[in-house]
Amino acid sequence: MSYQHLLIEREGSLAVITLNRPQRRNALSLELMQQLIAALHEIGDSREIHAVILAAAGKVFCSGHDLSEMVGRNINEYRHIFDVCTELMEKLQSIPQPVIAEVQGIATAAGCQLVATCDLVMAAEEASFATPGVRIGLFCTTPMVALSRAVGRKRALHMLLTGDPIDAHTAADWGLVNRVVATANLKAETRALAVRIAEASSLVIGIGKQAYYTQIDLDQPKAYAYAKEVMSMNALAADAQEGISAFLGKRPACWTGQ
Repeated sequence: MSYQHLLIEREGSLAVITLNRPQRRNALSLELMQQLIAALHEIGDSREIHAVILAAAGKVFCSGHDLSEMVGRNINEYRHIFDVCTELMEKLQSIPQPVIAEVQGIATAAGCQLVATCDLVMAAEEASFATPGVRIGLFCTTPMVALSRAVGRKRALHMLLTGDPIDAHTAADWGLVNRVVATANLKAETRALAVRIAEASSLVIGIGKQAYYTQIDLDQPKAYAYAKEVMSMNALAADAQEGISAFLGKRPACWTGQ
């Protein structure tokens, strides 16, 4: 499918989604969010796509919500915008394929939320991250959900209360970003990571991603109770038996996605 505000490309077993509103700093308009949800849903149903890269056109990764849509609305219209945003964040984590953010520039407010929600993040040295809503009278309340889970309470509150940006290396130190690379190498390094992930069984990756987000907020006994059941079921899968046999036989595994 084609989308007005997105570019979608296939690179082997990878899907690359590019936010394509550079003239509006890739702001998350209601329409863009709905298109991104639809694109992720389509990708999530594909057995041929094993990993997703989320990139952005222009110098800005994402400037957050489109503020032109945030003026003069009623409470139900605001609720609808944030309902759709929440649906988008949940969709990123519910599709079986890992989603890697390729951050080339600044990511602010809901754009920072978008980064924090992705499974993995590769950032250029020039990238920066901020939740500056407090400076315009609209506290970044929904972005703080993802941000605080990525960087912890004190660091999240520092960003939320000051609105000050952090650079890419600080973001990596705080756990918001996995790796920082030179801008010239960002695309290649992100694809190398995606390809490495895509080498594994897509079934097993999907099981693991779902299990991760299910157990992460459970207390430890409940997490173990859930995880051991998932791992037991995983062991029955054809790809698990193939992978174990291949390892013992010192040969490459042949995945079937079953």
